[in-house]
Amino acid sequence: MRSPFWRVLPVTIVIAAACDREPEAGKFDGESALRYAKVQVDFGPRVPGTPAAGKAGDWIIAEMKARADTVIVQSWTHVTEDGKELPMRNIIARFKPGATDRVLYVTHWDSRPISDQAENPGERQLPVPGANDGASGVGLFVALGDALKRVPPAFGVDLLFVDGEDWGDFDEKLADVLIGSAYFARNPPDSAYKPIFGVVWDMIGDRDLRIVKEGYSLQGAPEVVDRVWRVAAELGHDDVFVNEEQGGIADDHVPLLRAGMRVINVIDIEYPYHHRPSDTIDKISARSLSIVGEVAEALLR
Repeated sequence: MRSPFWRVLPVTIVIAAACDREPEAGKFDGESALRYAKVQVDFGPRVPGTPAAGKAGDWIIAEMKARADTVIVQSWTHVTEDGKELPMRNIIARFKPGATDRVLYVTHWDSRPISDQAENPGERQLPVPGANDGASGVGLFVALGDALKRVPPAFGVDLLFVDGEDWGDFDEKLADVLIGSAYFARNPPDSAYKPIFGVVWDMIGDRDLRIVKEGYSLQGAPEVVDRVWRVAAELGHDDVFVNEEQGGIADDHVPLLRAGMRVINVIDIEYPYHHRPSDTIDKISARSLSIVGEVAEALLR
């Protein structure tokens, strides 16, 4: 994702050790989230159709099966505008799957096939490592799965890992991007699926984290924005969840808002390594993941 998109909407062992260690009471385990993110990065760029993507997706499925009550895998083939066939997988980890009242959390697990924002033209055809843009959200969700397994939520929670967010062009047509979230919007877990609210968590590991209120979220679900920023302030994180507004950003909440779901976007788009080969694991921090994780978990309690 995505440079700001201003069009108005129509509406192994190391890991096991991290799991076994209990986090400080009341604190989200950002160190574990960072370790989980590193596992994703170590697979290599998770570009759809590559061996790295296959291994990374299998790992997410296995890890969430060890934590959630049930895991649903949505598999399909996406045909791009230029006729390329891409294997896609959305992974839905469900807690209390029988509960009617549900909250939907979304992150993308793929990474971009080209570094189109690289300053060096010779690097622009390189795939993006996707430490912040992809792996940070996965790390957050797996660590959140640890927390929800320890203390189950009072209502239903769906952690949705979407594929194909970052493949194509973030222009007015939004060609071959937001693929997994658009597929989920058309194919929810059941025909009556309507979460109370939802949040897309994207690019939330930046060491210099600063999150402002995103434009399409304010248009489409302002009450959810208010809820998230209020909880963040109550936790003392209003220095990160800043009470400022920015323009609309084309991200995975867009197809979900269009489908009538009250889903907002939590993102720090001002990331200097965005869509560059320098989006590496050293650019994200356990502290940032801990702050965002505390807010994400508190919203579910």
